[in-house]
Amino acid sequence: MPSADHTIDPRDWALLGVLSVLWGGSFFFNGVILRELPPLTLVLLRVALGAIILLPLLRIRTIAFPKGVSGWMPFFAMGLFNNVLPFSLIVCGQIYVSSGLASILNATTPLFAVVVMAAAGEERLLARRVAGVLVGVIGVAILHGDTLGVESRQGIGILLCLAGAFSYGIAALVGRRLPVHVPPLGTATFQMMASAVMMAVVAGVVEQPWLLPMPHPATWLAVLGLAALSTALAYIVFFQILQRSGATNVMLVTLLIPVTAMLLGTFVLGEPIAMREVLGALVISSALLVIDGRVLTWFSRAPASTPHTSP
Repeated sequence: MPSADHTIDPRDWALLGVLSVLWGGSFFFNGVILRELPPLTLVLLRVALGAIILLPLLRIRTIAFPKGVSGWMPFFAMGLFNNVLPFSLIVCGQIYVSSGLASILNATTPLFAVVVMAAAGEERLLARRVAGVLVGVIGVAILHGDTLGVESRQGIGILLCLAGAFSYGIAALVGRRLPVHVPPLGTATFQMMASAVMMAVVAGVVEQPWLLPMPHPATWLAVLGLAALSTALAYIVFFQILQRSGATNVMLVTLLIPVTAMLLGTFVLGEPIAMREVLGALVISSALLVIDGRVLTWFSRAPASTPHTSP
């Protein structure tokens, strides 16, 4: 169960880093796939293949499927707001904006999550959480500096990406309603199965994927990476963090995604790190500590723990 004071479980800090790498790669995969496939077909392949990859694991773990319409409804709701809407909106937005700008806009997700949870009465609107998220978004903007590539024609892409981030914020609330007895593997698989059903209808009506020309092997590799790494594996990690640290905390991963992208570029591709990027990463790190709140508690308790000695 998530902690009452909304702090992050110590075990989940490393998982947040792993999740940021897995989801950060989705922006790259999307950029490759969109060269040959339309956006809704991309989303359909992502969730359908992701579900297919996880189904054998359900059998190995002997996890039972939900029973009846009422048993599936929470997973359809989660699939709608956590997959169908945000995936579709952000991928469509990437037609108009760069992957870097899309990741920055995606970093507003924790802010939306904090507001949605407070409006629903699920969490108090703590000042430190709002301040921390705002500082984190500023840190992401510093990280990317003047490389945003914003043009007047990109307004629609920006709005689509922000709408996707807002949908993730609603998903944080929906995540509170998920059955607690279902393990993370089951939750990840069931919501992707539900998403695949919905996307099959939407993509079939709008884009008719069966009429599209066969993509090149490089595109299929990107689709496989998107489904296996950025979706199937990522959602197992996502729902593990959700169970232990809560819905709002798991959304903090969107602040880490630009940082991990920078580190991967440096250590894997040999790209140099600018001082602006170091500053942005430090600002984001400080924002996460403020949101978590444990460090502030330590400082506030420090004077009280000092023994008093008379002169």
